[in-house]
Amino acid sequence: MKLNKKYSIAFVCLFFIKMVNADPINVKIINQYETAVGALTIFDGEKNVSVETKKDGSCTIDLGQIDSLVFTADKYESVKMSVKDIKENSIISLHKKFTWKDLFNPMFYIIYGGLWFLLFIIFAETGLFAGFFLPGDSLLFVAGIYSNNLGHEFLKLVGMGGLQNEWADLIIIIGLVILAGIFGNFIGYWFGRKIGPAMFSWKDNLLFKKKYLFQAKDFYDKHGGGAIVVARFVPIIRTFAPIISGIVQMPKAKFSFYNIVGCVAWVASMILGGHFLQQWILSEFGFNLKDHLEVIVIGIILVSTLPILIKLFFAKSNKQPQ
Repeated sequence: MKLNKKYSIAFVCLFFIKMVNADPINVKIINQYETAVGALTIFDGEKNVSVETKKDGSCTIDLGQIDSLVFTADKYESVKMSVKDIKENSIISLHKKFTWKDLFNPMFYIIYGGLWFLLFIIFAETGLFAGFFLPGDSLLFVAGIYSNNLGHEFLKLVGMGGLQNEWADLIIIIGLVILAGIFGNFIGYWFGRKIGPAMFSWKDNLLFKKKYLFQAKDFYDKHGGGAIVVARFVPIIRTFAPIISGIVQMPKAKFSFYNIVGCVAWVASMILGGHFLQQWILSEFGFNLKDHLEVIVIGIILVSTLPILIKLFFAKSNKQPQ
């Protein structure tokens, strides 16, 4: 009996030693934009340990005989966590402090504005003549990359937060954005029918440029009803195209058809493109688009505005001297 007791005590001691001297565990340390924090310092109560994470934010940390850890990084808010809450493959999130560079990161608007900000941008860019400067294309592409975040936001609102389905998130985002875009164009069309003709006599100001109105009219005259579809893919033009349709009194049924077709094609192609391109590039090349959103946005803006830039360049070069 005494022997068994000795063995029991020895077993308990060995188990305790094993627990307090736990093996290092793998964790992932990211920020609110879901990108790797990079270099950081971990304070265990006695000393600071420098840690360099991998491209995806993963690293190995040693818990040791401690109760808590403090994670600190440059331009980040410190986070203190209890060791008992840190498990194998845990995701530890550090909050990055605001810098002006964040304004060029679409994820900044998605995090702090969410789904409703995205819907407002799409509506405003197509429904309000003052929305020509809004980044519709790039936000839709980024929304595809972060469709899970945005879709889950809506699911939680309707009491279905427990549903985890990639296709459900995509369908929800695409459907809501399509409705916002269609409704926005209808507002622009109605505005054109009621007030549009007077806009040609308006003076330029911070929110209105008459030249954009004439460019949209030339675009419409050249492409007819199909201009409503094509204009969805061209910044500035897509803001004024529905207004021009209202000015020239396009039949409502005809406008509705082109409006729906164009909006479905634009929204679906941009969101699905962002979603599946992110997955394909990540799986094939290990390259995460989330880490380079600023470059992607600049690229999308350049590609989408290229037709306008070419037109302006050749229009100036073809002018004959007086």
